[in-house]
Amino acid sequence: MPQIMQVAVIALATLGTSAATIKVMNEDIPDLAIPEGAWNAGSELDGKSFDVIGRDLDSGAVLEDLIIFREGTFQSVDCQTSCDFGWSDYQTKDVDGVIHFTARTICPDAPHTVVWYGTVDGEEIAIDLTWTTRRWYWTNQIAIKAVGSSVTPLDENTAG
Repeated sequence: MPQIMQVAVIALATLGTSAATIKVMNEDIPDLAIPEGAWNAGSELDGKSFDVIGRDLDSGAVLEDLIIFREGTFQSVDCQTSCDFGWSDYQTKDVDGVIHFTARTICPDAPHTVVWYGTVDGEEIAIDLTWTTRRWYWTNQIAIKAVGSSVTPLDENTAG
């Protein structure tokens, strides 16, 4: 086979393999699915704070956090410390006296999105969340389940 043909065959094989590799590396993972329903702009949890302990569902790592609801916004102190997520809007709905909430928080300086879904029943909270990092070459997601209890709200200037 002439040398030019060999180079062309090698180039095509390399390009084909690289394209397949990039496609596999860049598969997206959907964020946490939030149940359908009559969601409203959050305010029902304003003034509440919760100490929570969670577990990474894949690694088993234990995570501690404080989450705060204020003026229709939500903040995770851990997320704030990690990536300056700031305050994000939250939504709620009441189902048989249990407040369901959801929030989508986005890091302004890195490709991190955290989707929260939880329930507050009296002074107790239960949360499912996904922390997803999307880069052009890979997507990584950490799924976490957490529970916690209400704590005395912090001074408004304490959390970012």
